[in-house]
This record gives sequence, C-alpha cells and structure tokens, in this order.
Amino acid sequence: MSLLLAFAATPAADPGVGAELLRVCLSLIGIVALIFAAGWLGRRAQGRAQSGGRRIRCVESFAVGTRERVLLLEADGKRLLVGVGQGGLRTLHVYEGEAPAVDTPSLPTPPAFADLLGLWKRKS
Repeated sequence: MSLLLAFAATPAADPGVGAELLRVCLSLIGIVALIFAAGWLGRRAQGRAQSGGRRIRCVESFAVGTRERVLLLEADGKRLLVGVGQGGLRTLHVYEGEAPAVDTPSLPTPPAFADLLGLWKRKS
C-alpha cells in the first residue's frame, strides 16, 4: 500500500515540456544563425574597407625596441622612413623619385568555417 501511495504522490509529466523544449531548441538555432550572419557581414565589411583609395599606406613595419618602431610609408608615390617612439614621429629619410611598383603579395585568406568543420568531422 505504501508503494502505491509513493507512486501516486509523484507528479505526472507536464504536457508543456515538449513545447518548452521546442522553444529552447528554436531559440538556440536562431542564435547560431545570428552568429553566422554577423561573421558573414563582418567579412563583407572588412573587404570593403581594404579596397578604399587611400593615399597613405604602411609598406613595412619593424620593431626596434619595446616601444619604438620604424615604418616604411608610401604617400602620393613617395616613400618615407619614419621612426615612431614615445616622443612621437620623426622622419628619418625621404626616398627621392617615384616609389617602385612592387606587387604586394596578398594575405592568404583564412579557411571558411564550413571547411574547418568538414576537416574536423573527417578527423573524428
């Protein structure tokens, strides 16, 4: 008899649990979709920012100390060697004539997330 009373005292499964689980799963899928959309928009915005017609660009940078750097800048077809430190900027040398046309190697594009996920799936 005590077994029957103990069983009767436990509450029955709530019929709203399935609906709540579905709501949580759909919310999770929505959040993951928003993360992917933000990454896609970030890549598109980054590509646009780099293709702008800027007149000044940093060709090369070299650290000569903990807070000191030497920069090779190109501005309006001329190259300048600039020292950067705690005291500010100082022009070290201005190269005469036109800057040589050098093909700058493009940075390797990082693999897409789908490619990384595919590699991960193949390993496991």
